[in-house]
Amino acid sequence: MAVNDRNRPVYMISVAAELAGVHPQTLRAYEQKGLVTPQRTSGNTRMYSQADIERLELINELTGEGINLAGVIRILDLQGRLDERDQELDDLHKRVRRLADRVHELETRESVNSLVRVSDLPQLRYLP
Repeated sequence: MAVNDRNRPVYMISVAAELAGVHPQTLRAYEQKGLVTPQRTSGNTRMYSQADIERLELINELTGEGINLAGVIRILDLQGRLDERDQELDDLHKRVRRLADRVHELETRESVNSLVRVSDLPQLRYLP
């Protein structure tokens, strides 16, 4: 499933609740606490994506381990920050690779230019 497909709202609250293994009222409570933010239709119907379902499954897993909702909120916030840092790190690695490639290209060009300058010098004759 493509990333964009994961975020496409396709499930109404009853289906999302069933897929996540919770009651629809639990989803409303989670929304109120900011744990999940379903998209809304023009008629104000909540619509959940596959990414929302996966997030709900993680919330269930954490609460099943005895973590209260305040702890879950903190964990999800930290996970979001970690994901952002991972993306920043990936972007920086790509930039470093591009810069290293550019440095290599410039060094190669300079080597070629120096060879061309040497070959332009008049030939020196060595006497026996």
